Amino acid sequence: MSKLRILTVGDVVGPRALDRLSSALYPLKNEFSADAVIVNGENAAPGNGIDVPSAKTLLASGADVITTGNHVWQKRDIYEFLRDSDQIVRPANYPPSCPGAGYTVQNILGMRILVISVMGTIYMEPLESPFTAVDRILDREEGRYDLAVLDVHAEATSEKIALGHYFDGRIGIVFGTHTHTPTADLRILPGGTGYITDLGMVGPENSVLGVRADIIIEKLRTKMPVRFELGDGPILLGGACFTYDTDVKRVTEVKQILRTLGP
Repeated sequence: MSKLRILTVGDVVGPRALDRLSSALYPLKNEFSADAVIVNGENAAPGNGIDVPSAKTLLASGADVITTGNHVWQKRDIYEFLRDSDQIVRPANYPPSCPGAGYTVQNILGMRILVISVMGTIYMEPLESPFTAVDRILDREEGRYDLAVLDVHAEATSEKIALGHYFDGRIGIVFGTHTHTPTADLRILPGGTGYITDLGMVGPENSVLGVRADIIIEKLRTKMPVRFELGDGPILLGGACFTYDTDVKRVTEVKQILRTLGP
């Protein structure tokens, strides 16, 4: 095998998006001839965060690994699942005492794929530097993986792009999540790393990042607390498929995925 295709899907926002994605994931995997699927599921549960039922639904629907982000701790029932399952990871730069692990190694068609989740620190929580956290994982797992994949859950585009360049050639695939807005900068960096700043989300079209637009407008105009409710309309899916050449050890193609999954 000289080509390995990794399908990546942006933040799943709410039960309706989870339901649509659960029906679409296997067909999408077949359409792109993907060998592995990585989904950011940190907002898949009702309200926000991820719970055990939503995590199990994603895995049963075709996800090989679930990455998360700053909402991973919202549902306490996920804590034990994070400890017990090697198919879901929380950001690696949270303290070691937090439940779960920040990375996993999955064997896909004989390829050992290291999947790392990390949080940005600009405009977000003051966690350990993502550069330091990921460097440490790469050093610790040296010789135990064939391809590394990194989900950068971050607010600032500059931080995501800097991480992409810093790990260019050492990590095969770097993609961003968290902003729920797909970016048009998918590329192959000089060292062979496939990169995109943000995949986007799986969430309602008539919304601001998944939440009803009128609610967000009220909050921004009045600065008063509001109760978030998910938007309506068709569910949009944002993602990307990366083709990795196992002979030359570099990404050779990146395809962006933007489509509607239905009402």
